[in-house]
Amino acid sequence: MTTRETHDTELSDLAPFVIARAVEVETRLGEGVRVELHGTITEIQRGGAMVIAASSAALRRGTLEPYLARIAEGRIGLVLVGQLPDDALEQLPRQAAIAQVADLVQADPLYLAVSGCLERIELRLASERRSKWLDRYRYELGEIIEISHAITQERDLDRLLGLILEKSRFITGSDAGSIYVVEESPKTGEKLLRFKLSQNESVSFESKEFTIPLSTSSVAGAAAVMRRPINIPDVYELAPPSKKPDLADRPPSDAARDTLSSDTVALFTFDPSFDRKVGYRTKSMIALPMISAEDEVIGVIQLINRKRDPKARLSERWEEGEILPYDQRSEDLLSTLASQAGIALENALLYDEIRRIFDGFVRASVQAIEQRDPTTSGHSLRVSIFSVGLAKAVDRIDAGPYCATRFTRRDLKELEYASLLHDFGKIGVREEVLVKAKKLYPHQLTEVRRRFEYAALELEARLLRKKLEAIEGGASRAEFDALVQASARERAELERALELVLAANEPTVLREGDFTKIAEIGQRTYEDAKGRACPLLTPEEVISLQVTKGSLGERELDEIRSHVVHSRNFLSKIPWGKNFDRIPEIAGNHHERLDGTGYPEGRREEAIPLPSKIMSIADIYDALTARDRPYKRAMPVERALDILSFEVKDGHVDPELFRIFREAEVWREAAGVG
Repeated sequence: MTTRETHDTELSDLAPFVIARAVEVETRLGEGVRVELHGTITEIQRGGAMVIAASSAALRRGTLEPYLARIAEGRIGLVLVGQLPDDALEQLPRQAAIAQVADLVQADPLYLAVSGCLERIELRLASERRSKWLDRYRYELGEIIEISHAITQERDLDRLLGLILEKSRFITGSDAGSIYVVEESPKTGEKLLRFKLSQNESVSFESKEFTIPLSTSSVAGAAAVMRRPINIPDVYELAPPSKKPDLADRPPSDAARDTLSSDTVALFTFDPSFDRKVGYRTKSMIALPMISAEDEVIGVIQLINRKRDPKARLSERWEEGEILPYDQRSEDLLSTLASQAGIALENALLYDEIRRIFDGFVRASVQAIEQRDPTTSGHSLRVSIFSVGLAKAVDRIDAGPYCATRFTRRDLKELEYASLLHDFGKIGVREEVLVKAKKLYPHQLTEVRRRFEYAALELEARLLRKKLEAIEGGASRAEFDALVQASARERAELERALELVLAANEPTVLREGDFTKIAEIGQRTYEDAKGRACPLLTPEEVISLQVTKGSLGERELDEIRSHVVHSRNFLSKIPWGKNFDRIPEIAGNHHERLDGTGYPEGRREEAIPLPSKIMSIADIYDALTARDRPYKRAMPVERALDILSFEVKDGHVDPELFRIFREAEVWREAAGVG
């Protein structure tokens, strides 16, 4: 066909010539070239790149309309055959891959045009792929950095495990997953895998923690034992025939064998009972070990069902192609995350271990203090429960002076420890003062009884001497009887005095007039074996018995009050760190009063920390309502609340905190605590 003939040929006549020439150059374009005729358009495709060949007249006739958008984007090349109109190229953008062949007399021009266009399209597509890969790489790198930052900041073990699993599923597009932690059996010392939690976007179910042997009998166990990823395209291919639901007996698939060596495939199986129970279908699975900085496996991440659409929810009967195997990219991303997660988990486990050790030390310290005074056993624990409960109640309110007050988890734990240790300073108080149930110490009361008994014997001996003297002096019967009656009166007075001492010894309010009577008894004497006058009561005993309320004198009260100073001094020596550095201050101010009449420093309201004000209410309430003690009976709740309301009126405790305490019924949180 001549050039002139080509120009005049209709489109329908030109296409066969284009195909004929394309077939001639097909071998020169390389393998994988496909040439197809679509009406008057010839498509030449190699891999993902495509070039169309058409008559130049196709521009005028609109035949290229379906291709123009992709041509304009540079995604399809265009080879025009024949004379081009003057303004033809102006109709297409510059980025379009366009070539023009004058005629089809020779195959070389068509080959060069098509080859050039294909190369340009291939370069453009490769550039796009690289750009997408770079964008994806940047996105994934950003996600990995963000995830790494998040998991390294989390210290709470349970939240960390949930975060690790959530982010692992996110970066791989997994529908579900589980996480395991390696632990040691306390009885046998055997290594175990503890199932901690699971997540599933498609089905809801309840799960509990359990342990499985750290062995290759499970996928998670095999990943831990073999210290490498276990990647299974279809877990049902691993199940033994007796446990395969609705599957014909067949060996593991080729894909599974490509992922796992033949000896590994036989190590573990898949139990489909969970799928049957909740109506789920597990297919692809990957398990990776989390390895610590000490190169020890400390956990396993196990993911299930990588989805083509990460946002889709899977049903029991999903369509083929919805679930994908875990590819190398997913495995690489998960391995990167698992390495970071292993270090974060190790830190969290160490942090949790330190926390448990510290918590055990605090509670052991409290137990040691309370063993010095068994009657107050459980007081510190109840005060901590009341204090934390009241702080949480304050955190919930949305009106009043504390509506903007918030307590973080750290704040609550700090308050808990401060409350548990608020009486630790009692270790510096004499035990006899701590457990003093009555006004006289037991040894003092024994000594007082001994004196009264001796005084009674001395009175009886004196009566016998007087009787003897009366007989020797020839006294009358009346005189003799008078001696006996006088001695009886003295004996009765002595007994009444002892009864008064015993009554005054009780830690109750001293009756009116008893104060003077005790002083009078203190003036009475008896004669010892050497004839010396000895007081029935020593001055110290008189002072103790004259205590108007309770069992402690002023000096003893000062000694008891000193426990706050001892607590602060002792707690200040402990390196609490920045999280709990206010514990000494909180514990050291729980006996301060808003009006400045408290101790040890007489601080006023503005100088008392809020946690100390909270603890003050908890401490008073428990002191009033605690179980019966030798020196008092347990007080009903309403009576204790009435006394606290008097404390509010007297300006001792915070009225708003007491209102919240009462309305929230915080005391119920310690029900059953000894």
